[in-house]
Amino acid sequence: MAARGIAGGNMAVVVGVLLVCAFLHAGVAESAEFTVGDGGGWSVSAGSWPNGKRFKGRDVLVFNYDPTAHDVVAVSAEGYRACAAPSGAKVYKSGADRVTLALGPNYFISSVPGDCQAGMKITVTAAKQGRIGGAS
Repeated sequence: MAARGIAGGNMAVVVGVLLVCAFLHAGVAESAEFTVGDGGGWSVSAGSWPNGKRFKGRDVLVFNYDPTAHDVVAVSAEGYRACAAPSGAKVYKSGADRVTLALGPNYFISSVPGDCQAGMKITVTAAKQGRIGGAS
């Protein structure tokens, strides 16, 4: 009888471990990865790319581009409207940058002269439960 109790206890431990693993996996699966511009990458034609997509905080944007020609800068709403990166802004230059979204609006431009003015900028709004993104 004691052996049966131990086996039953072990089964409960196994089931518990499996449940914990399932919950941990579900938490990790909540964030998604998006390639900006899809196959076209980060370019002057990527401005409307966020339209119709749902983004959540902690989703990751992947910016693929030619690093000898462009860059990516996270800016404020003012920097987005003015196509200007403030002094000290984080400038991504690898050509395969991964940026984790914060909740709310996230603004990105290319600070290479002429890029932003030509349309190389996006706004992505990340919501807690997912919200449709857009460009302006």
